[in-house]
Amino acid sequence: MRLGFSTMNGPDDVRPDVLARALEERGYDSLWIGEHSHIPASRKTPYPSGGELPPNYVYMMDPFVSLTMAAMATTQLKVGTGVCLALEHDILDLAKTVASLDVMSGGRVLFGVGVGWNEEELANHRPIPWKARYRGLEEAVTALRRLWTDHDSEFHGEFYDFDAAWSYPKPLQQPTPPVMLGTGGKLGTQHAVRWADEWMPMDVALGNVEKNIGKFREAAAEAGRGDIPITLVAFGDPTIERLHQYKELGVVRVVLGAQYKGWHDPSTALPFVDRYAEHIAELA
Repeated sequence: MRLGFSTMNGPDDVRPDVLARALEERGYDSLWIGEHSHIPASRKTPYPSGGELPPNYVYMMDPFVSLTMAAMATTQLKVGTGVCLALEHDILDLAKTVASLDVMSGGRVLFGVGVGWNEEELANHRPIPWKARYRGLEEAVTALRRLWTDHDSEFHGEFYDFDAAWSYPKPLQQPTPPVMLGTGGKLGTQHAVRWADEWMPMDVALGNVEKNIGKFREAAAEAGRGDIPITLVAFGDPTIERLHQYKELGVVRVVLGAQYKGWHDPSTALPFVDRYAEHIAELA
């Protein structure tokens, strides 16, 4: 099992090139960056973890700019979106951005996608009803795959519609970079089984992790999908014993860094990374 690390990617956080080099030197396999294009000032959607929205969310930088810096500072480290809110992008522009990063990084992109949790944020971008967001994301990914694989890329759907177009460069990873769906609920899990290359839930969203990973694998087998790889995002400060449990469950990667103790303070990031780096070999 491999370890990755996620950062909130704020201007005061450890620079992505510095962080990426530190991760690669310590044996981590990946750096993950999420995104919020903006936070609506009149937001009514509650913060999923409860309480006030942490200020880190307001100051998040662009993930693709930061991941490009990370890729250029390393040679092996994978660079992942954890997650990209694909519905908040122009689909033609997003296809080129992801493909360009994959080419420049030498094929190291892991494309995590999700629907987000902020209803007002999505509404500011696209007229996709909140209740249709999973259907919209499935369509967005289908359109991206067409743009990444077909010379004459064409798509006609409910939310995305374009005639034959030449969209280049194509990703270095063929047919596409791995599309990893970051969902944990029932509906999101169903979508992961149907069309995602990999599943990337957060452990706290699963509740009983062992039970729900088992149910996911059963659903994937029934759908004829085989063994879909699972990357698990660990919330807080997981014990080494818990990480070993995840390894025994067949999880291929655990991404650390989500709201660990002291996560608001950028000076805690590298000590946190060092603490788990000591156990990378035994978890492999």
